[in-house]
Amino acid sequence: MQKVTEIGIDRILVIEADHSVVRWDRSKAPRQLERLARIVRAAAAQSRRAWLPVVAGPMTVEAAAQQPGSALAVPGGGPIAPAHRNVMIGPEGGWSATETGRGLPTIGLGPQVLRVETAAMAAGTLLVAMRSGLVLPPVAPSENAFGG
Repeated sequence: MQKVTEIGIDRILVIEADHSVVRWDRSKAPRQLERLARIVRAAAAQSRRAWLPVVAGPMTVEAAAQQPGSALAVPGGGPIAPAHRNVMIGPEGGWSATETGRGLPTIGLGPQVLRVETAAMAAGTLLVAMRSGLVLPPVAPSENAFGG
C-alpha cells in the first residue's frame, strides 16, 4: 500500500483469488480497510501527492474483472498498453484455471516470478510511467521505424 501510493497509482482494489491464503473476515473488513486507508494517507503525505488513491474491497476476481481496462499479471504475459488501467496481481500460488479462463488480457512483469508486493510495485511503476509519458506503449509492427 505504502510503496504503490508513493509511486503514484490511482486505485488499490483488494481482491480475493481462488488461491489466496489470507481470507478477509467480512465482519472486520471495514476496520481493515480503514487501516489500509491510514497507510495510504501517510504515504501520500510523505510523497506530496495531490490526491489519495481509492482503496476498495475486498472483492472477488470476477468483480475486479468487471472494472474497465482490467488485465491479469502473469509470467509470459504481453506488454502493458494504454488500455490496461487495472492490473490484477495474483496470489503467491498463482491464478486458478477459472480466473485465467475469463479471457482477460494478460500482462508480463518481467522474466522472474515475483512476490505479490514486488509485482504490485512493478505493475504500478509501469502504469504510472506510461501514463506520464516516461515509457511509450508498444507500437504495432507496421508502425516501427524499420517498416515491418
